[in-house]
Amino acid sequence: MTDLWEGLVRAFQLILSGDPTVYQTTLLSLFISGTATIIATLWGTPIAMFLGLRDFRGKFVVKGFFNALIGIPTVALGLILYLVLSKSGPLGFLRLMYTPTAVIIGEALLVTPVIVSFATTAIEAVDPEITSLAKTLGASESQASLAVLKEAANGIFIACITSFNRAIAELGIALLVGGNIVLTTKIANEINFDISLSIALTIILLAVVLVINVAAHILRRKRK
Repeated sequence: MTDLWEGLVRAFQLILSGDPTVYQTTLLSLFISGTATIIATLWGTPIAMFLGLRDFRGKFVVKGFFNALIGIPTVALGLILYLVLSKSGPLGFLRLMYTPTAVIIGEALLVTPVIVSFATTAIEAVDPEITSLAKTLGASESQASLAVLKEAANGIFIACITSFNRAIAELGIALLVGGNIVLTTKIANEINFDISLSIALTIILLAVVLVINVAAHILRRKRK
């Protein structure tokens, strides 16, 4: 119990003293997960628009595929990326292993199914009359789609927040292709060497997730 208390005290000392390791790791983690979420949103939203607004054979299968990928183990995706990006892999010449870029790519792939599934559900929930009304008023097909996207913005926003949470909390991908560079990997690797640092990083990680989700909730309420 004494060791735990001492670890907690030192952890708060590291945070309050502005320890470089704590804050550099935190900023890098925010950058990596934030960038991955933005990338996933940029390519995931058009896919969701297509799935939400179009009817085609096999649509149910495609939606089910993305829904299933939400639960993919991060260590499995991390291993696949390791095999692809390692020196002997097909993309080894890019020399991305153990870099922030590799983790960004991995996390973007990880959260893309979240964006697609949540955004598709939000788009399908929009009243079909919105599209008809927009076209009646002279809107083109793309303008009508944008009108639907605007109505579904709240659901897409939730998808982005959920994706960021998934990205910043994952361990498998970051560990296998990024090494010891983000919050989760440092927490895991420092347990046996500096428990105080692990506790400090855990506190920071929980605080980041809490603050971002509370801020997102406030923004959603104001928008309503």
